[in-house]
Amino acid sequence: MTETIAPADLHPSPQLRRERWIDLCGPWGFAFDDADEGLAERWFERTDIFDREIVVPFAPESRLSGVHETGFHPVIWYRREVQMAEADRRDRLVIHFGAVDYKATVWVNGRMAVDHAGGQTPFSADIGPLLVPGETQAIVVRAEDEPRDLQQPRGKQYWEEQPGYIWYHRTTGIWQPVWLEPIPKVAIAELRWTPDVDRFGTGLVLRLDRTPPSGWRVRVQLRGDRPRRVLIDDTCLLAGRELRRDLLLDINDAAIRRRRTLLWAPEHPNLIDALIELIDESGTVVDRIESYFGLRRIEARDGRFIINGIPTFLRLVLAQNYWPDSLLTAPDAGALKREVELAQSLGFNGVRIHQKVEDPRFLYWCDRLGMLVWSEAANAYVYSDRAAEMLAREWLEAVRRDYNHPCIITWVPLNESWGVPDLDRSRQQRDFVSALYHLTRAVDATRPVIANDGWQHAVGDIFGVHDYAPTGEVLRERYSDRQAVARTFREVRPHHHPLLGEGVAIEDEPIVISEFGGLSFVPQATEDWYGYGQFASPDELLARYEELVDALLASTALAGFCYTQLTDTAQETNGLLTVDREPKLDLERLRAINSRPSKAVPSEILDMLIKQEVELRRRERGQE
Repeated sequence: MTETIAPADLHPSPQLRRERWIDLCGPWGFAFDDADEGLAERWFERTDIFDREIVVPFAPESRLSGVHETGFHPVIWYRREVQMAEADRRDRLVIHFGAVDYKATVWVNGRMAVDHAGGQTPFSADIGPLLVPGETQAIVVRAEDEPRDLQQPRGKQYWEEQPGYIWYHRTTGIWQPVWLEPIPKVAIAELRWTPDVDRFGTGLVLRLDRTPPSGWRVRVQLRGDRPRRVLIDDTCLLAGRELRRDLLLDINDAAIRRRRTLLWAPEHPNLIDALIELIDESGTVVDRIESYFGLRRIEARDGRFIINGIPTFLRLVLAQNYWPDSLLTAPDAGALKREVELAQSLGFNGVRIHQKVEDPRFLYWCDRLGMLVWSEAANAYVYSDRAAEMLAREWLEAVRRDYNHPCIITWVPLNESWGVPDLDRSRQQRDFVSALYHLTRAVDATRPVIANDGWQHAVGDIFGVHDYAPTGEVLRERYSDRQAVARTFREVRPHHHPLLGEGVAIEDEPIVISEFGGLSFVPQATEDWYGYGQFASPDELLARYEELVDALLASTALAGFCYTQLTDTAQETNGLLTVDREPKLDLERLRAINSRPSKAVPSEILDMLIKQEVELRRRERGQE
């Protein structure tokens, strides 16, 4: 196998990068197992049944997989032979899966390596003990994804054979990268960066996969992004498998005192690069990891969304991040960057990833380019004790994986009461919503959490409202100021659903219209469309879009909005871009509308920030 050396934007795990890794994407042997007989017949030891080929990481429902079969196939199998280099056989060897929907079992040379449940989150296993010296190694994966199990977290994947209403094609099996990684006998397993803007530094939690021998140390070197320079070079002794350390910058350094040259925000997405070395008692570097973080503080208070102490009006767009030929998987790594750039080109400062845990490389580009992200779970559609357990387990894995990304500013475990449809009548379901909120806050106290976005607010740090009002006049009536909002919450049910859960009152939580619009323009009359209003021309659609956005920007009570949606997806033709990512509307006019000031955030604050940023950039260029 050929080792791959890739920068952060191409590495499958941008936050935890080793120089040596082996890409396993590409052709694999493939077989359907509709009768579910593969386990009994020990397919993990056989070669004859893998009579088809699939291109990983594309799901068999997609065109780019080479299979393109959209019927119900709840069990599928993969097989790949790998010839290992001698150097890799001397090391421990870990196999990584970015995501397999929904249950996965992995064998190496006929022996089970790992199993995992959760279609949106990663897993890995040390397969070194399973390798056969001098032989080609056989990797076999069984994936099980029951299409009609409504208790299973599935997001927007439909339980019928063809997409319909707001539901899309299913994604079965491997849909994110697969790779091998040689690692040393004791290796770095996890990094957790917690920025501290008040003290101008970061907390670091470093976890090893095994207990190190006595005398081992960790060296951490932090480098600023703009200008490029070493900020901290710190070495400390290890006392066990976990290290906790505060790394604070020198406030006597004149360059560091210009804090905004290091802070992360949409206007200046500065990243701090990190090099972490694990050093043995002889001084030899045993393991080396590259990572990064953003120095920023997120707050939701006083009715505002605040980044680094500065009120920021959220101008988000709903991103389904489905592609026509590859479904949940991006068609290539470059498409992930293009998706972020497209949203920015329309004048949005953030995206709400809808019902999907996105590829970490997408989050990397949001970090790098300064795009805010609301991160959301893929929900089930009915409630049971089993459904609650599956979602809670997978959601905590997602939060743990993505904790370090500065772009993520809000966690959203539930959307529109999906999977908890009886909140008004069920104390059990209300307890589950509350538990998800408190669990999320327990593992990440640095970000706001919305327990249930859109309807029936039970508990949360932000109040998200989904309101597909047809005109700007209606939006002005409902949300012009706090008094109007209070009346709306008492008396109006947008989209026929109550906004307040039992015993819940509005206090000073920021209020975001987290879904609105959903306007469709279809050039030719067709029955195959879905949206919240169809328009005959781009000009008519843009006029209504402007009317809706202006109504929200005129409010003194709102902290932001999220328009539905960025791209057409399947039968949902309510995107600002087509399914092929072509604009439907005049980009300059659209960008100008989205960039207008909000009454909730005085324009003079924004003007001051822009001037400061221009001056800082000028000084940085002069220093470089």
